Amino acid sequence: MKFVPLVIIAVNSQTLTAHMISKLFKHIGYALQGFKWGFERELHIRYHSFAALIAIVLGIFARLNRSEWVAIVICIGAVFCAEFLNSAIEKLADYVQPEYDMDIKRVKDLAAAAVLVVALAALVVAVFIFYPHFVR
Repeated sequence: MKFVPLVIIAVNSQTLTAHMISKLFKHIGYALQGFKWGFERELHIRYHSFAALIAIVLGIFARLNRSEWVAIVICIGAVFCAEFLNSAIEKLADYVQPEYDMDIKRVKDLAAAAVLVVALAALVVAVFIFYPHFVR
């Protein structure tokens, strides 16, 4: 007898159809396009990528435990999320108002402040995690 895996995913008492799965992959494709665009055109996203790579390498050398890795991954994800949202807000603001506008500047500054807050929080978490591993 041959084993054939059958995967059925239930969402709100409905089974995902082939059309729904196709649509899901289409939307994932859009997200990956945004991801690619961000890495190609946004310098700060590349800076955060470098910082994430450093955190991952340090984590490997420090032999972090599972909960430490979870904290690092959540921080990396939060920083990327904030940076991608900031980039989207900046692009939308530039599209809506191409000329200099003080209100648009404030919106962009607020979005940038959100990235700074998340990045600083991630840095604090990293210090708490890595300090005991490297300073004895």
